[in-house]
Amino acid sequence: MQVFATPGNPMPANPTVSAVRTRDGVRLRVARWHGAGPDRSRGTVLLALGRSEFIEGWFEIVRGLVERGFEVVAFDWRGQGQSDRQIAARHRGHVSGFSAYQRDLLAVEAQILRVFCPKPWFAFGHSMGAAILLDQAHRGASPFERLVLTAPMIDVALRHRAAKRLVIRLLDLAGFGRRFIPGGSERPRFTRGFGGNLLTADPRRYARLSEVVMRLPELAVGSPTVSWLSGAFDLMERFRDPRFAAETVVPTLILAAGDDRIVDTAATEHFALHLRAGRCITIPGARHQLVMERDDILAQMWAAFDAFIPGEAAAPRTVQPARPPAGRLRRLADHLSASALGPRPATRS
Repeated sequence: MQVFATPGNPMPANPTVSAVRTRDGVRLRVARWHGAGPDRSRGTVLLALGRSEFIEGWFEIVRGLVERGFEVVAFDWRGQGQSDRQIAARHRGHVSGFSAYQRDLLAVEAQILRVFCPKPWFAFGHSMGAAILLDQAHRGASPFERLVLTAPMIDVALRHRAAKRLVIRLLDLAGFGRRFIPGGSERPRFTRGFGGNLLTADPRRYARLSEVVMRLPELAVGSPTVSWLSGAFDLMERFRDPRFAAETVVPTLILAAGDDRIVDTAATEHFALHLRAGRCITIPGARHQLVMERDDILAQMWAAFDAFIPGEAAAPRTVQPARPPAGRLRRLADHLSASALGPRPATRS
């Protein structure tokens, strides 16, 4: 296995690429990057990507983390990127149930983190990946000291949600789990044109990912299957119970997108109110793919990350810290520093 550079998407230097096998025999692609060295490392950050994403789409974030002195581990979930597909139709985003993703996390932890990666361990998850990390933390199985979650899939921005969930459940029970959801297709994201896209307001970063998908179509998947969406609905239903957040004790920073029309930002903010050791910052103007948004939005994301993720033996910084955002967001970022996340209820930002 390998990771791929394209002309507009240079690869961070010197990755170590390997494959791990889950306990049910699924092969996952994993890439590691070294930070400042084992005696100066600030720890390790695991990247848990969103649905349909792949390692190459996160090169910019990897570079930012390595420059900050962290080791970085990124992997493709089963069914996407260069990891094994669950069905013969490669371009259908499919799993039979979300519990399978927990097996992916366990395999990466056992075969990569515990063998090669210095502590402390942190996780940075986006959308679906963020939801899976929350599920792991709620189960009491998280090996991470802190979580940073961007646009987590707490709920989806859907009209007539209850009726659509019922239809998906009935289709799954009727044996259509491997089919595309109604209206779905093999066409991947980032091939549908920048105008009207719901992912990012940055045309340069959108074009960069479009080029990757066009040059490396084998990495991409299209719409999810009925079983995938049924599993997602089941997990999101659990998030609706206030006890879920209250029972999740891993310190967590949620960065919500103020202009998100894929996941429901209001539901995310409400969820964060019940976290015992968490906060939610909503970044105005950001669309769903917050990690590839405009420079001013990414600067706010990095300012919050830098305040929240300290290393135990921090190496000298090799990157200039982003200018803290002004006003309300700057005060919130300052509030997250060091021990700001004590075991008390979160307040809505």
